[in-house]
Amino acid sequence: MEHAVVEGESFSPDCSTLLMPALSIGNVGQLAVDLLVSSSSARRVAYLDEPSVLPCAGNDAFGPDAVGDLALALEAYESPSHRLAFIQQRSPIITGMVVSFAKNVANFISSIEKDHVVILSSLDSGKRRIIDASSDMQVYYLSSCNEDGSDLKCENLGWKKLEEYDPSQQRWKCLASLVEGGHLSEDMTGDPEEMTINDYYSSLPFAALFSACKAKGLKVTCVLCYCSEGDNMPESFQLAEAACKLVAQGPEQFHGNGSNGWTIPLSWKSVYGPPPDLSIF
Repeated sequence: MEHAVVEGESFSPDCSTLLMPALSIGNVGQLAVDLLVSSSSARRVAYLDEPSVLPCAGNDAFGPDAVGDLALALEAYESPSHRLAFIQQRSPIITGMVVSFAKNVANFISSIEKDHVVILSSLDSGKRRIIDASSDMQVYYLSSCNEDGSDLKCENLGWKKLEEYDPSQQRWKCLASLVEGGHLSEDMTGDPEEMTINDYYSSLPFAALFSACKAKGLKVTCVLCYCSEGDNMPESFQLAEAACKLVAQGPEQFHGNGSNGWTIPLSWKSVYGPPPDLSIF
């Protein structure tokens, strides 16, 4: 992965915690990072060029006005006042290149000397085993602090460890081997017809990013929630708030122009396209 630093900017050693999305159903992770970047008044510090990510370009994502600053597929931001760094990803990974992408991202994060990587992502609610009937969104996590993925700090926040993570399970072992530069042995490939529900989780981008960052010796925490396709802005608020709790920040510290201190990104005005022409009614 190559990168071009914005003129007059540089990566700050004080911004040692980096948050980024892992693309998944409903784009909740991306929306949450948008919200965090906008609310923390983070500055763009670099454009990232990764061959495994499809190129895209659009108008300024954060505003407050669309002045024509291009937003590209992968960008890095930092908020020195909040000691946070961000990577935002706006287009999908090329099919079959998820592991390559994860390894390149982990190498890049290691090269800019970040200490803690927080990955925000979503899971398909149709895959969950137990339906939680409560009105509050349950946050799930996966951490590199312990071999089984557990983390006392996350538990104290009321989060649940992702039960489907089992480092001794075949697909997770396969993923760990791939990100460490190994090759698939015959006993790792398995039979596609015998894939289980657990294999769904290990096939997602968050799993590859988690494994790659862990292999580089980085502290990494995945913050996850279940959702369905549709308007997932409510879930993105809750996921962003969960991330704030993890890094000991509060939305009220952002002093945004929205509720609870959030600043709504300009790009959210057109997430679902322009409004309909009222003359048709």
